[in-house]
Amino acid sequence: MRYFIEFAYKGTHYHGWQYQPNAISVQETLNKVFSTLLQETIEIVGAGRTDAGVHASQMYGHFDTNKTLDLVKLKQRANAFLPKDISVFRILPVHEEAHARFDATARTYHYFITTRKDVFATETAWFNHHSLDVAVMNDAAKILLEYIDFECFSKTHTDVHTFNCKITEAFWQQEGHLLKFTITADRFLRNMVRAIVGTLVDIGTHKITKEDLVRIIESKDRKKAGFSVPAQGLFLCSVKYPYIVEE
Repeated sequence: MRYFIEFAYKGTHYHGWQYQPNAISVQETLNKVFSTLLQETIEIVGAGRTDAGVHASQMYGHFDTNKTLDLVKLKQRANAFLPKDISVFRILPVHEEAHARFDATARTYHYFITTRKDVFATETAWFNHHSLDVAVMNDAAKILLEYIDFECFSKTHTDVHTFNCKITEAFWQQEGHLLKFTITADRFLRNMVRAIVGTLVDIGTHKITKEDLVRIIESKDRKKAGFSVPAQGLFLCSVKYPYIVEE
């Protein structure tokens, strides 16, 4: 049987999702706990890869086992064994061809910026003391929906076959000193969201214009885009599948 796990993690103390030979990862931590509980080697395939320090408020992974599982009990035991910064929400039986990475139809990320030093957000938001023109940033974000090729925002020397992504929403919201950027697409490139945010911040500080953003996208040149913002403000917050019903 194949099972999906819905879970969340605070990425501060991990070197990303994917297994690393010389550093602790979220994937390795989950694999060890589920292997211990099921008394067999369990390898969890994740919906995507998050970099070191990036968080997930909703993530999915899948694993296979021939054992009959009490899913409620397994979830409870997993949460008891896992560290405090990883939490399992659900374990779901799925069809044997279901794939946590390839079957996802949409992913949503949030990026958080705090405009004042917030001692409670040092690990979950980026402190930026500059004045940001949110209206201009929102105006520029709409341009992202008009393009498909985002090579200019991709980490260089990656093994992807295409730089095409269909972005369906991209916008900023402000609540007091906290700014939240929301972006949804069918897929994302390595470092893409952090590079987009850095470029939009450059627009928000009037360093560049939205017309410059058009030129950056059409150049397909990562060196022309903005800086990559720090990891701690980034959250994978939603992954959608055609056969998973949200609770």
